[in-house]
Amino acid sequence: MAAAASSSSPISLIIRTAIGSRLLVLTLTIIWRSIVNPYDTSASINPSCLASTGTNTTAAAFRFPRIAGAIENGVVWDSVYFVGIAECGYEYEQTYAFLPLLPFCIWLLSQTVFKPLIPLVGHRAVLALSGYFISNISFVFAALFLYRLSLIVLKNHEASLRASILFCFNPASIFYSSIYSESLYALLSIGGLYFLLSGSNNLAAIWFAFSGCARSNGVLNAGYIGFQTMHRAYNALFLQKNTFLTFRVVISGILRCLFVFVPFVAFQAYGYYNLCDGRNPDRLRPWCKAKIPLLYNFIQSHYWGVGFLKYFQFKQLPNFLLASPILSIAVCSIIHYVKLHPEVFLSLGFQVDPKTDSFSGTQAYTASQEDHPLRRRKQSKQEVRSIARPIHNVSIDKYSIIIVPFVLHLGFMVATGFFVMHVQVATRFLSSSPPIYWFASYVIISHKGWGYLIWGYCAAYILLGSLLFSNFYPFT
Repeated sequence: MAAAASSSSPISLIIRTAIGSRLLVLTLTIIWRSIVNPYDTSASINPSCLASTGTNTTAAAFRFPRIAGAIENGVVWDSVYFVGIAECGYEYEQTYAFLPLLPFCIWLLSQTVFKPLIPLVGHRAVLALSGYFISNISFVFAALFLYRLSLIVLKNHEASLRASILFCFNPASIFYSSIYSESLYALLSIGGLYFLLSGSNNLAAIWFAFSGCARSNGVLNAGYIGFQTMHRAYNALFLQKNTFLTFRVVISGILRCLFVFVPFVAFQAYGYYNLCDGRNPDRLRPWCKAKIPLLYNFIQSHYWGVGFLKYFQFKQLPNFLLASPILSIAVCSIIHYVKLHPEVFLSLGFQVDPKTDSFSGTQAYTASQEDHPLRRRKQSKQEVRSIARPIHNVSIDKYSIIIVPFVLHLGFMVATGFFVMHVQVATRFLSSSPPIYWFASYVIISHKGWGYLIWGYCAAYILLGSLLFSNFYPFT
């Protein structure tokens, strides 16, 4: 009983902290909206859908127009697109930059759980409420999965708890409580990693595939499967001398990786079918004529000026400064992990003894386990239970190969955020990366001064974000 109580206590603490942090952000947003004049007051405008099937509702048709107006005023920035797609579908070319999972979930919830509220506040306000609910509930579960994933990687109760608490107050918190895809993506990405390291590979592939339905960078999660497949194939071929097993490992890994890519590719095909197929060749958009007609890249470049070094302009210096804290933490975490085990990173872990250290979750992996999924899952669960006990004096130096794919993934995202994207977006773009919170958790304990600075940074960005973002001022 005591063991059960001790193992459930961190879970309940994380749930309370996650819910409390969301209530804090929403409260701050309401306060700032009530005392600060918004830069743009067009949020409450409800344009009709182009299609005749639009479901717009006039203010006279529902009972509480003031409440509806207050809810709709929070639909700003990209939230306008998500709510608009949920209501009207993909009516304009630029809307295809926003992947369909969140709009679909918003529409589904508005037509089921929240449908009785439509006569009270109107359809658009119900869509907004659905979006808020999805983002905030997804955040709570993402925090729980981060804790479980951290237990597997860090093998340290306290460090895992600190990392999850940090995530609850991360500097991009305003986006995790708004109608944005950050929360849904974080849940699916971190949850997929947890299942991958727990031995549920097919389930992990499904979660990763759904993450690719939420955000385009979800396809990068296929890299974790690819990294795991390389090591399994290496073990099967060179250690067990089993060619047939090697073939099975490689084929299953390739299929899982392709499965992760399918939703994103299918959505690009859907955009091509709607905007290019059957149209007059003289009126086709430029991307339709490309050898690889990738709609997403065209939209990012054409409408938002996203591209390699395009943002390197003197006038964008404030945005680089805005993103500098999260970029600095990310770069420092990468350098720290690489310096701990440079030989592991240079060899991608292939010089590590597979019996003592492997990218397999909580235990060393041998390729023969591919034939015993039930035994593998049972062993993984047992390991998670043993890790749930408090382990003190565990140094971050103990981690090696299991951290490699996380750091490689983070490094690619840092480079993309700095050189390709609008750099200020890096604050939320990197906010779902577990190594950032693991490193910050380590710093908080090892270097008190820097720890206070990290907490101050999170608090300042929560305050700034809730003020600027909610009133349609530039933030990230």
